[in-house]
Amino acid sequence: MSVAKVIELNAASKTSMEDAVKVGLKKCSESVNNIQGAWVNEIKVVTAPDGAVIEWRVNLKVTFVVE
Repeated sequence: MSVAKVIELNAASKTSMEDAVKVGLKKCSESVNNIQGAWVNEIKVVTAPDGAVIEWRVNLKVTFVVE
């Protein structure tokens, strides 16, 4: 029988939303084993006064199997 756990984390990238997800999962994998997937439940952007996107931010719920 397997047991899964879900943790929530935030990640950011100046490049793209996809890069923010990759950065978050890579950092998470440094201390969490058996990552099975992630759910992006929030996307946010930081903008310049002219409306240009400066930074992408994502909130992730990461699922992993407990050993």
